Amino acid sequence: MKTIVIRPLTSKLKDDYLDFFDHRAFTDENPNGPCYCTSPNQDEEQIQKMVSEFESNGVKKTLRRYAVEMLDRNMIHGYLAYDGDQAIGWCNAADMEGYAGFVPAFARKITCGKTISIVCFEIAPEYREIGIASAFIDRVCADAKSEGYAAVEGYAMLSEKRNDFDFQGPYGLYKKAGFIEIARENGQAVMRKVL
Repeated sequence: MKTIVIRPLTSKLKDDYLDFFDHRAFTDENPNGPCYCTSPNQDEEQIQKMVSEFESNGVKKTLRRYAVEMLDRNMIHGYLAYDGDQAIGWCNAADMEGYAGFVPAFARKITCGKTISIVCFEIAPEYREIGIASAFIDRVCADAKSEGYAAVEGYAMLSEKRNDFDFQGPYGLYKKAGFIEIARENGQAVMRKVL
């Protein structure tokens, strides 16, 4: 594996975040792109307002503008992966309570204390399959433990085929990292690691 460094998103890394989504994310015609990972941190009303601007302002331009505003207000949380000075991956992970719609409702009913949720991964295509998602999970778990969290959760879709929800991470990724399945509903599994 290349020497990859995982860094928590801070205001100093805003330009790196934008550069990643501007130039390296979704360059493989991924069905989830273009995206700047704003939706996990918005409620349904905010998302609908943003979507209503797509036609007049363009999808990517609108998403980027919302991302800039949200970054300036410290509303997007997670980690960037770096190869040298270049961001090559993103993991959206933060306190479960900060995600309006990306944590399944059934998962909220079975919490085990203060929880970090992992809701999104995007890795530049040429860096996939070399362990970066696992490195993200390791860092999220280490930071969550040091910050006094009880658990880390991911919400894997249970599908054999590639689908529009691949960004949440595959079931096997969480199993490999020592997560266990807590519940499943509507083709989605709550994967949890107690810290």
